[in-house]
Amino acid sequence: MSKRNTQEAKREARERLRVEREKQAKKDKMRRQLGVAGAVVVVLAVAGGIGIAVTNMSTGGGEGDNSDWSAASQVAEKDEAAGDYAKYTAPANTEGEDGTDVVIGDQDAADTVTVYEDMRCPVCASFEQGVGETLIKDIEDGKYKAEFVFGTFLDGDNAEGVGSNGSGSKNALSALGAALDVSPEAFLEYKKLLYSPDNHPDERIDEFADDQKLIDMAQDVEELKGNDAFEKAVNEGTFDPWALKMSDKFRAAPDVTGTPTVKVNGQKMGGEQGSVPHNPEQYNQMVDALLAK
Repeated sequence: MSKRNTQEAKREARERLRVEREKQAKKDKMRRQLGVAGAVVVVLAVAGGIGIAVTNMSTGGGEGDNSDWSAASQVAEKDEAAGDYAKYTAPANTEGEDGTDVVIGDQDAADTVTVYEDMRCPVCASFEQGVGETLIKDIEDGKYKAEFVFGTFLDGDNAEGVGSNGSGSKNALSALGAALDVSPEAFLEYKKLLYSPDNHPDERIDEFADDQKLIDMAQDVEELKGNDAFEKAVNEGTFDPWALKMSDKFRAAPDVTGTPTVKVNGQKMGGEQGSVPHNPEQYNQMVDALLAK
């Protein structure tokens, strides 16, 4: 091959390479644009860690969610029928005007530990996986009673309780209400199950929006397995308005800026920043120190 032909071949090769690079650059740019248009990245500074939520911009319930959250919001605020919701209903085993006081344990216990969580929160899952068993044992031993307050901010909810980043936090909370309606024990076991490593989804994936998935997971809880009343409540969203009222309570809680947050007799664990330990030994030390005050 002549030198001239060799140079020509090199030029043609460089031109092909340039064209391929331009094509790839266009593809990369398109992917970036679609990523920005189709997702919102929310960085949440939560007590004990950082949660990064990447969620799709949906205006209604997520895939598999039978709920009408706008109608549920109307019922929660006005206590009257809207959409498929005939009335506001709070689960059994709750207290307070709207049934948003979820207190489990010996009601005569002198001390109260209050836990603030969001069902989609990955740091809450880590906390539950590390300390959940200890918390349940303390409740059963009568060391203290526990109050649970749930937010739904990972759904992107506003003051009306309706968000644009999915519906898994609300939907899982409504299902928890259905479990609580069965018994406090079913509630605790189901909450533990939802936060478990095998079941808790990446916060960027709105898996808890799927009613059937929540029902399928509940089959590992003895009291919920094949429980028609529980399944009906999940599918029909019986406790959807209640879930939004609970979210209002979370939003109004003083000194709660992230999840998980733990208070002992109203005093925030971990000081102003609210850092919560994820292992039983440190948790017990911090609880005992606050109980002694």
